[in-house]
Amino acid sequence: MSCRNIYLFALGGLLAAGAVIADPSDRLIRKASRYFAPLPATMPGGENDTAERVALGKQLYFDKRLSRNDAQACVSCHRIENGAAGVDNLPTSPGAEGQTGTRNSPTVINAGWQKTQFWDGRASDLADQAGQPILNPIEMGMPDEQTVVDKLAAIPEYQDAFTKAFPDAQPALSYANLREAIAAFERTLRSESRFDDFLRGDGNALSAQEQRGLAAFMKVNCVRCHDGPLIGGTLHEKLGVEAPFHNTADQGRYEVTKNEEDRMVFKVSQLRNVALTGPWFHDGSGTDLGEVVRIMARIQLATALKDDEVDDIVAFLHALNGKELAGSP
Repeated sequence: MSCRNIYLFALGGLLAAGAVIADPSDRLIRKASRYFAPLPATMPGGENDTAERVALGKQLYFDKRLSRNDAQACVSCHRIENGAAGVDNLPTSPGAEGQTGTRNSPTVINAGWQKTQFWDGRASDLADQAGQPILNPIEMGMPDEQTVVDKLAAIPEYQDAFTKAFPDAQPALSYANLREAIAAFERTLRSESRFDDFLRGDGNALSAQEQRGLAAFMKVNCVRCHDGPLIGGTLHEKLGVEAPFHNTADQGRYEVTKNEEDRMVFKVSQLRNVALTGPWFHDGSGTDLGEVVRIMARIQLATALKDDEVDDIVAFLHALNGKELAGSP
């Protein structure tokens, strides 16, 4: 009997005995599960969230009256209407009076699972983050917390809404409660992707190219920083470990801590919805996602990716788009 016939005979015996032939996607799912996890059902910090608190937070999120000249709202830089991905898709964002900020606006979607907020990690959670742009002179431009409270107190609908959202607080309408309400709303901004389906065992959720991209993403060690449910968002890392980043004017966390070891250290971006949130990098200088992947491999991992590897990784990154967002395949 020839070798080929022996192989076919043995294979036929296995199939007849009901043996299961391993699916390559099953192996990839198991390997990916070492580094990643499906998106959790709820974000941390929401134990006291109520429908009234979320509704108030949504109203505040869209209200331009939180700015000095009634021209800027949270949603102006973090767009979520009509399936937008939580950003304005600008390199850096204009403020209420037309001044432009120095950093790219990151997505607010899924943000509550991050270790910290802002590129330099200066805010510890969503509530801490929510209160800062309102008082930033370049962004929304309000002079101080009391001015914000006084402005809202003169609006009857807010007096009632704060009382319903914070029935046990005295006073209910406070800047701290404003922050908490916006955070409560932002904790509802959650988007699952086809990658979640894949991690839960659906081997058909990703295309062949997307699976190759996932395999390459792990092989070249992008998972050193981009792992967990958000595929990132949980570390502060130096940008330019193996080679300098092309723009060193912004020194990242050093601007906050003044510690030398924090020069060029930034929060690692979450990669969920990354294909929808360009331009990329903290300065918005990345205009092509493939080139961004190539740059990061070179300056963080000392790896020169081949063109087909870049194409496959970019395809995988598109599989991280929220299924309900505009532009998702």
